Amino acid sequence: MSGRRFLLDTNAVVALLRGEGGVLDVLQDAEWVGVSIITQLEFLSFSGLTKADADLFGEFLDQVALVPLTSQDEVLVDTAVRIRKRHRLKLPDAIIAASALVNDAALVSADTEFDRVTSLSRVALAD
Repeated sequence: MSGRRFLLDTNAVVALLRGEGGVLDVLQDAEWVGVSIITQLEFLSFSGLTKADADLFGEFLDQVALVPLTSQDEVLVDTAVRIRKRHRLKLPDAIIAASALVNDAALVSADTEFDRVTSLSRVALAD
């Protein structure tokens, strides 16, 4: 992995916005921070999400790169499909892992399922 590039999984975003889990320490010298469109969808679909939570998340999104997913993103799509098939991850997790890989970023997550993807650089957070 070149530089300090990080892609945040949904649990890392939640921990960061709560000021928990040491995520801020991990990101301190980052040159690039991103989230997958999957993380945006997961966060905004939480039951019990308040308007204040949604507003805070919107402010957060203004500060990071949002990695989209379209049918034209052939490398991302192919990588997600390969990860899904080879490592048997749930499709949303395969897309998040692929988003980190194609953006040459370490994945920040508490989800140990990502450990199966040995080509993925991961910063593990405590549950």
